Amino acid sequence: MQQRQRSTADRLIDKAATALPSEAIIDRESHENAPAVVIRADQVRRVLSTFRSEAGLDHCSCVTAQEYEDRFETVYHLTSYDNRTCELSVIVPTTKDNPVSESAVPVYRTAEWHEREAYDLLGIEYEDHPDLRRILLPETWQGHPLRMAYDQNQPQIVTLREHANPIQEDHREAETDTMFLNIGPHHPSTHGVLHLKTTLDGEQVIDVEPDIGYIHRCEEQMCQQGTYRHQIMPYPDRWDWGGAGLLNEWAYARVIEDLADITVPEYAQVIRTLSAELSRILSHLLATATYALDVSGEFTATFMYCFRDRELVQDILTDLTGQRMMFNYFRVGGVAWDIPEPYEEFFEDVQTFINDLPRKLDEYHDLLTSNEVFQIRTVGTGELPPKIAKAYGATGPVVRGSGIDYDLRQDDPYGYYDRLNWDVITEDGCDNFSRVLVRLREIEESAAIIDQCVDLLADWPKGERTCQANVQRTLKPSGECYRAVEGAKGELGIYIRADGTETPARFKIRGPSFSNLSALPAIANGEFVADLVATLGSLDAIMGEVDR
Repeated sequence: MQQRQRSTADRLIDKAATALPSEAIIDRESHENAPAVVIRADQVRRVLSTFRSEAGLDHCSCVTAQEYEDRFETVYHLTSYDNRTCELSVIVPTTKDNPVSESAVPVYRTAEWHEREAYDLLGIEYEDHPDLRRILLPETWQGHPLRMAYDQNQPQIVTLREHANPIQEDHREAETDTMFLNIGPHHPSTHGVLHLKTTLDGEQVIDVEPDIGYIHRCEEQMCQQGTYRHQIMPYPDRWDWGGAGLLNEWAYARVIEDLADITVPEYAQVIRTLSAELSRILSHLLATATYALDVSGEFTATFMYCFRDRELVQDILTDLTGQRMMFNYFRVGGVAWDIPEPYEEFFEDVQTFINDLPRKLDEYHDLLTSNEVFQIRTVGTGELPPKIAKAYGATGPVVRGSGIDYDLRQDDPYGYYDRLNWDVITEDGCDNFSRVLVRLREIEESAAIIDQCVDLLADWPKGERTCQANVQRTLKPSGECYRAVEGAKGELGIYIRADGTETPARFKIRGPSFSNLSALPAIANGEFVADLVATLGSLDAIMGEVDR
């Protein structure tokens, strides 16, 4: 598979390169997941536009900025919504004393937030960026904390002008109905620590700016200080407190196993697939519960029913992993331990939950999707056309609710997914209602996957139940790799640059909610303020993976 992927990507790159001037591409490299080209900093838009049009690379999945001893680099990880196995890394080096390159925003709108993060944390500047300013740290922050020379003990001084009245210069005309409204950062409808700077004309939204970073915890830096084998794996659970931690763990496991050339036993792959889908159900049930509360005040019915069913899933995962939420169950090369004994009792618990799920899903459809009030609030609101969804790098239920068949479990197979029978769920309504339908129907598909995994595990020969590969105690890989899994919210990717030591030289997290949330202004513009709340909830953004 990887060899076929490489040959396809190489052919497309060669075809696209012929349309570029010879001086645009400086060099070629090879990452573990994809070929890479090194380009001039003043040729970014031209090169990216060519690869997008000539090679069909319409998805900028991630942007990684990093520092070396002699230069800065921006790495654009490109792929295709139609062919996920075709990948390319576009590397843009800049000098240490003048880290400036062209912005990719005119080609990939999703790069706007990613480049702001690179500027915020590393100080790389992007010419013609529409809004180049900090995104995770406050505007008053001194310095760029991911730089090698950054003094972590330096004081942060806020000048007096930053304490000025924020509306002191507001001279609105008497005839206008324009009003500036703060939603959050501590507001139930923002799902946590998110601040929406909203401008209203009457009750209509004419502008909304998500203000993020309130729970930025330096997760990437902490991972860069941890060793590959044991110290990094507990962190991914903390990026998503909605229950999707096992999916996040798999993202890290996948990238380091590629870098260290580790083959996971089939038995462990089946257990991973089983547990990951239980984790996905846990997340989707929470999304459904909170959305019902956001939109129709369904606290006593849908909300409580979802938490009733979440408890059943959490009991199963507690038996398997020993934890209710911060699972830390995956290991490099497999899983921590086998299915709890007696096997039959564990499988019976799983099967009981799966068998009872169709009846419960019917209840959710009766309460929500068949509810006239819920339909009025969600059908035709929060519209995200496919073209806009792709421009902002949307993934997961958000993009599949816009009719785009993009799911890494099938498009870039891993684990045991390609050997099981299940369907990718899409809805072409492109609205809030469609995104709800996708999540509810995905719970059904997850149940089908779990059912097949239970049958496989129950019949697995006892002498072949290997839970972990034989991994050396200390891992010191070399190379660069970006790998992703289909998380509960979408494409959860991790880029690692390994330099032959026990810790990563660069650890970059691509949270799906980061790109999904960046599309909110495009979705909400022109809607009513009540629809803004419904639209935000339909994105199911978890701020732990947005801010990291």
